[in-house]
Amino acid sequence: MAAKEHLQEQIRQLPHRPGVYKYFDDEGIIYVGKAIDLRKRVSSYFTKQDHNKKTQQLVKNIKRIEFTIVDSESDAFLLENNLIKQHQPKYNILLKDGKTYPYLLLTNERFPRLIPTRNKRPGDGRYYGPYANLTAMNVLLEMIRMLYPLRTCTYNLSPENVAAGKFKVCLEYHLGNCKGPCEAKEDEETYQQYIHQIRQILNGDLRLPKQYFREKMTQAAQEMQYEQAHQFKLKLDRLDDFQAKSTIVNASLSNIDVFSIASNEKLAFINYLKVMNGSIILTQSVEVQKKLDEPDDEILAPMIMQMREEFESQSKEILTNVPVPDLPLPGVAIAQPQIGDKRKLLELSIKNVLYLRKEKESMTDRSKDLNEVRIMETAKKDLRLKELPKHIECFDNSNFQGDNPVAAMVCFRNAKPSKKDYRHFHIKTVVGPNDFDSMYEIVTRRYRRLLDEGASLPQLIVVDGGKGQLGMGVKALKDLGIWGQIPIIGIAKRLEEIYVPNDPLPLYIDKKSETLRLIQRMRDEAHRFGITFHRSRRDAATLKTELTDVKGLGPITADKLLTKYKSVKKIKELSEADLTAEIGKAKARVLLDYFSQEATPE
Repeated sequence: MAAKEHLQEQIRQLPHRPGVYKYFDDEGIIYVGKAIDLRKRVSSYFTKQDHNKKTQQLVKNIKRIEFTIVDSESDAFLLENNLIKQHQPKYNILLKDGKTYPYLLLTNERFPRLIPTRNKRPGDGRYYGPYANLTAMNVLLEMIRMLYPLRTCTYNLSPENVAAGKFKVCLEYHLGNCKGPCEAKEDEETYQQYIHQIRQILNGDLRLPKQYFREKMTQAAQEMQYEQAHQFKLKLDRLDDFQAKSTIVNASLSNIDVFSIASNEKLAFINYLKVMNGSIILTQSVEVQKKLDEPDDEILAPMIMQMREEFESQSKEILTNVPVPDLPLPGVAIAQPQIGDKRKLLELSIKNVLYLRKEKESMTDRSKDLNEVRIMETAKKDLRLKELPKHIECFDNSNFQGDNPVAAMVCFRNAKPSKKDYRHFHIKTVVGPNDFDSMYEIVTRRYRRLLDEGASLPQLIVVDGGKGQLGMGVKALKDLGIWGQIPIIGIAKRLEEIYVPNDPLPLYIDKKSETLRLIQRMRDEAHRFGITFHRSRRDAATLKTELTDVKGLGPITADKLLTKYKSVKKIKELSEADLTAEIGKAKARVLLDYFSQEATPE
C-alpha cells in the first residue's frame, strides 16, 4: 500500500508538459512511453478501469517512475525510440535491427568494383540498400555485371602500379567480362561512364542507361557494325526485361514510401514499398510482437522511422493506411489517400500485409493441427489402439467421499478439451463411500444414455484409478454389451501407472511422453471439474442447513430465500421491510433475531 501511495505522489508531481516516462520494477526498466501531457498520460494507467490484462499486469509491476521533459512531441518520439532500442523493455514492442541485411558496395577505388556485403564500413565507398530480398539483390548484381565489364579483382590499380606492369589480365578478360584496366587496356573515362550509369540503376532510374545503349546501338548500326549493334540491343532488352519485372505504378509517382499495417491480438504485420520513378524498387514485410495490445498507429509510427533509417530513404512523401502521430521528419508529408494512383499504390501495400497476416495465421493453425495429430498418433502407438483417439472421455470420483457424493467426466476432442461435452454426476445408487461401485454407476449411466440417443462413442475411455476402478469400468461396458468396442485404461495416482484390462502389470510409458501428459492433463481436468461441483453442492447444503436450523423457519422458506439471494451474506444485508416483503412479518422477525444473536459476542 505504501508503494502505491508513493507512486500516486510521484504522479501528482508530474508536469503538464510533453516528455518521456519510464516505468521500473525491482530489476530495471519495464516500459518506456511518450506523452504530450506527462501527468495525464501516466495517471491514466492508474485510473482507467478498462485496461486489458497485459496492461493490468504492467501496472501491478510498476515500483518507480522516472520522466524526462522535452520541447515537443517530435522530440519525445525520438527519445522514446532511442530508449526502447537501448533498454529493450519487456512491455514495449521491440524494433528490428537491420544490420544483417545485405548491401551492394560501389567501392571508391580508381576502377570501382560492385560487391555484395553485410558490413558497412565508412570510407569504403557508396552503399546501396539494404536489400530485403537477397535473391532480388543477386539478380540486380548479375544484370549489372552482364551489362558492364566491371573488374572483380582486388588489385590496387594506381597509375604507378599499372604503368610498372605489376599485373596481368586474368580469365575474366579472356571471357569478355572485363576490359583489362590492370594492363591499361580500359581507359578510366569510359569506365567512369559505366559507373555513372550503374549509380543510376542502383538508384532505381533506368532512363540514362537505356538512353546510352539505345544511342550506341543506333551508332553501330549506322556504321554497319551490325554484330556490335546486336550486342547493344541485347543489353537494352535486358534493361527492359528487368524494368518489366518491377511493378510499374505510374511514371509521375517518384520517390514515395508506402507503409501499411494489419494486426491481430498478438502480432502486427507491416509492409513497406519504396517507389522510385514510377516503379517499386523495394518491398519488405515484417511482423512485430505486441506487448500491451498497442493500437496500430503506435506500432506503425516507430516502425516507419526504423525502416526508413534501415533502407536509407530520403523520400519526402509517405503514404499510410492509418493516421500516425506527427513524426520528427521535417519537410516530409504523410497522407492516407482515398482516391487516384496513390490510393491504388496504398491498396497494393495493404493487399501484401493482409496476405502476410493470413499466411501467418494459417501457418499457426496448421501448426496446431499438426501438433494435435502428432499427439493422437503417439497415443495410438503407445496405448496400442486400433484407431486414432480423436474422442476421449475421462471419469473421476475418487475424492468425493462422504456427504454429497458426485463424480465428473471430461471430454477431449482432437487432444483438446471440449467443455461443452463435460458432465457432472450425482451418485444415486451407491450408499457410503465406495469408489468402485460409483465408477460402475457413472460409466453405465454415461454410455447407456449415449446408446439410447444413438450418439457416437469415444475411441478411448480413461478412469482415474488403478486396477479396481478399471475393473468396474470394464464390468459396466460388458453389462451394456459394448465391451470390446471401446478401449479403456486406468491411471493410478501414486506412480502415474497406466493399467489395461486383463493385464496385472502396468503398461510402461515414458514419463516424458506426450501420451502420458495428455492422460495426466485429462485426469487433472476431471478432478478440477469434479471438485468445483462438489464444493458448490457442499456450500449450498451448508447454507440451507444454516437457515433450516433457525427455529420457526422451514425448508421451503430457506429454499425460497437462497434461490433468490444465493448466499446467507446477502440475506443478512436485507432490511426488515425487504425480508417482510419476501417471507412475511413473523418469519422476518424470527430471522432478524437469529442474525442478531449470531452477531452478539459471548
